[in-house]
Amino acid sequence: MAHATLAPASGTAKIGAMARKATPSDDDDHKLFPAAGPAMNRADADGPGETSLTGQVLIAMPSLEDPRFAHSVIYMCAHTAEGAMGIVINRPLAQPSFEDLLKQLEVAPAPPARTIRLCSGGPVDNARGFVLHSADWTGEGSLRVNTEMALTASLEVLKEIAAGGGPKQGWLALGYAGWGPGQLDGEMQQNAWL
Repeated sequence: MAHATLAPASGTAKIGAMARKATPSDDDDHKLFPAAGPAMNRADADGPGETSLTGQVLIAMPSLEDPRFAHSVIYMCAHTAEGAMGIVINRPLAQPSFEDLLKQLEVAPAPPARTIRLCSGGPVDNARGFVLHSADWTGEGSLRVNTEMALTASLEVLKEIAAGGGPKQGWLALGYAGWGPGQLDGEMQQNAWL
């Protein structure tokens, strides 16, 4: 990961907008966390098909032709008529370390009282951070995926974890997997995902 100055913005972007956005804009590519905007919502609404995949795990099938997702396991954070968003959970990152990332973001204390693992969350906006965590803690802009899991994209969660608090379990994903309206449903019909 490049050692750029990363602006500590709070809040999150609407899921549908994140799913449709394939690349970061010039204004956003230096920020680890998305700029303030409308809260992520409708995570529990059904997607274009009969059943929402929110809170489910997708496993890439051998027939999936996109090499960026080969052998991927994705935790689905939202699946609505507006699109879908998930975090790849089986691609751990060795670098940067959680402590190095906190130093870059100027989050104290250093060293942190607690650390969490980092992973490559997907090919979209991989300069942005998303903390997928247990729902025992939520903050401003958190998306409650279901009763067990939440997704937070603000520096608040990193500050809480660094201080020894925050959610009991979680990991920081750099980037995410996103699909436009109906795109994931089409891929499911082609047996690209289990």
